[in-house]
Amino acid sequence: MAPRVFLITGCSTGFGNELVKVVLSKGDYAVATARNSSKLSFKDASDSNSLLVDLDVTKKDSFEKAFDAALDKFKRVDVVVNNAGYGLAGPFEAISELQMRKQMEINFFGLVDVTCKAMETMRDLKTGGVIQQVTSIGGQMGVPGFSIYCASKWAVEGFTEAISKEVKPEWGIKLTCIEPGGFRTDWSGPSMEFREVKNDAYDHMDPKKRASDRYMKQEGDPTKAANVFYDLAVMDDPPLRCVVETDAYKAINSKIETYKENVKKFEKYSNSTDVDG
Repeated sequence: MAPRVFLITGCSTGFGNELVKVVLSKGDYAVATARNSSKLSFKDASDSNSLLVDLDVTKKDSFEKAFDAALDKFKRVDVVVNNAGYGLAGPFEAISELQMRKQMEINFFGLVDVTCKAMETMRDLKTGGVIQQVTSIGGQMGVPGFSIYCASKWAVEGFTEAISKEVKPEWGIKLTCIEPGGFRTDWSGPSMEFREVKNDAYDHMDPKKRASDRYMKQEGDPTKAANVFYDLAVMDDPPLRCVVETDAYKAINSKIETYKENVKKFEKYSNSTDVDG
């Protein structure tokens, strides 16, 4: 089988960086992107199996040029991994409108634009492919101190589920939301933006201290996660969703049980609103 071509956003650190290494180690090709790709370096990379290219998900000409460069070099793109993003932490009332919009522009609207380009490319070339959205366990449950971050990830989840039902089977385009829990990456460290608490009403919250206390102590190993990302990308029938990391797995199961109980508890109301007759 010919090598698969992976285009991965956000490769400077964390999952994206680790996934490039896995892709190359498997004999596949990697289009590794970052806002400044000149800082990227991978031990197994060569001119024949990789392409390092600038990509800013908030700039249309940037990601279009990245796709054009990928197609010019490899003639196809088989897997697109929407990994670029960051965390914004702080009590909701402390977060500015500018910060909220920036969070949504990068985590949601940027991902939507790259997804659209990926779908067009895979359909027009009649190659099909896989689009992976790196969301979060925070895309399935609300986390205090991360209201807007969760909103951005919930938006990605709903968007992806909807479009997974819009694609024709003959296009061969598969979509997967990967929902990480806590991992030892820069996400909760240098990559996170904090809004300091200046309201005494929120003296019970200190997101920066919480993140600092957990930094590089999480259960998740990003290298192992990258191997899971790869396995999900190459399987014949990838799932719409997959949680990764043990705490996230426990949390989603608890959420499912609570959801089920709640639906049952209020079924009288749910089933009382139809037109008579």
